[in-house]
Amino acid sequence: MNYDIIVIGSGPGGYVTAIRASQLGLKTAIIERESLGGICLNWGCIPTKALLKSANVFEYLTHASDYGITVKEASVDFNAIIDRSRGVASGMSNGIQFLLKKNKIDVIKGSGVVKAGKKVAVTGEDGKVTEYTADKGLIIATGARSRQLPNLPQDGQKIIGYREAMTLKTQPKKLVVVGSGAIGVEFAYFYNAIGTEVTIVEYLPNIVPVEDEEVSKQMEKSLKKAGISILTNSTVESVDTKGKGCVVTIKTAKGEEKIECDVVLSAVGIVSNIENIGLEEVGIVVDKGRVLVNDFYQTNIPGYYAIGDIVPGPALAHVASAEGIICVEKIAGHNPAPLDYGNIPGCTYASPEIASVGMTEKQAKEAGLDIKIGKFPFSASGKASAAGAKDGFVKLIFDAKYGEVLGAHMIGANVTEMIAEIVSIRKLETTGHDIIKTVHPHPTMSEAIMEAAAAAYGEVIHL
Repeated sequence: MNYDIIVIGSGPGGYVTAIRASQLGLKTAIIERESLGGICLNWGCIPTKALLKSANVFEYLTHASDYGITVKEASVDFNAIIDRSRGVASGMSNGIQFLLKKNKIDVIKGSGVVKAGKKVAVTGEDGKVTEYTADKGLIIATGARSRQLPNLPQDGQKIIGYREAMTLKTQPKKLVVVGSGAIGVEFAYFYNAIGTEVTIVEYLPNIVPVEDEEVSKQMEKSLKKAGISILTNSTVESVDTKGKGCVVTIKTAKGEEKIECDVVLSAVGIVSNIENIGLEEVGIVVDKGRVLVNDFYQTNIPGYYAIGDIVPGPALAHVASAEGIICVEKIAGHNPAPLDYGNIPGCTYASPEIASVGMTEKQAKEAGLDIKIGKFPFSASGKASAAGAKDGFVKLIFDAKYGEVLGAHMIGANVTEMIAEIVSIRKLETTGHDIIKTVHPHPTMSEAIMEAAAAAYGEVIHL
């Protein structure tokens, strides 16, 4: 049972890697113990966006009068929303199955454990163990799972992670979300939008703490306006689940506070799936829960590679895909450039959306750089006004001397569809003056990018 390439895990890192390997003429197999597509397609990126779309549609209905339309008795069918989300996930997983078959990739069902000699032992659903060999490379892409904290032991019912948050049987009346990263904020928005009373608890001073501080403050303002309670500089000390619901004890800057709720969602990050897959036996080096690799994702043991959430770097689907492509192109004898981790976009799909790339204002100043900042609010955008989506802004940070775009930070409707322009601009080393002179279509939300660049150089027209 020999292959050129064997990939363990079929998430957006694994299946993309396998397809690219096949395109390069390498005989390829992929090992998966659950559903094709991994967490992203089945329990992450895709089904959550389906939930968020349902929330968005309901918000439109409840605010239809703002657009001159009368809608009577719009109501939420929680189970139907969940079923739609699961249906979308299932359809995407079936699509991955089609793509793998189209590219002549063998799918091996079961749990893989790496062995010496570029081998992997797969325990199938029937308990039978079969060994396979990867002559050119064994690529580990096993992804990650919800992190569990000692004071927040997940029981799958009252204290839950993101998987359970997507498949609850009944809609909670009250929900406490611990953690305000992308996962926490997206679920907080979803449940609040469909009528659940939501409280966010964040340990740090700002929600969405990896973002530029101005973006964090705008998001907090928008979520509070939507009715979400937010406690920053706060920690969950304990959760009492003995009664019908939960009693959450929270340590805040003002003292201890107790909140009663039906469910607590723990959204405090992820942990890599690297246990019990043979890394120690083979001698693959791990540090702080991540597999150490070089620029082309080879581990310290030749012939063994790792990509995605199990290696250092942002735990994002598009990062895993890019890493996998670079990895197999190098194995195939091509000369790919290493991934530029300073030019990776990040997105949060709540309402308003957040999209960013590069340095924040604080990071640029801490680096001692001389900068220019341009900011354009969507309240001054004709398209945003027409759409009834005036919350938010585009903020661009430039190197004052050379005009390089050091960072871009957006919050508003559809900004996740706009950030790729800045990623391309940074890749091509385009300057602020070039952005100003690039004609953007009117009326669009994307005009705000041009206007923000113009604002940085004192040339803004519509503000």
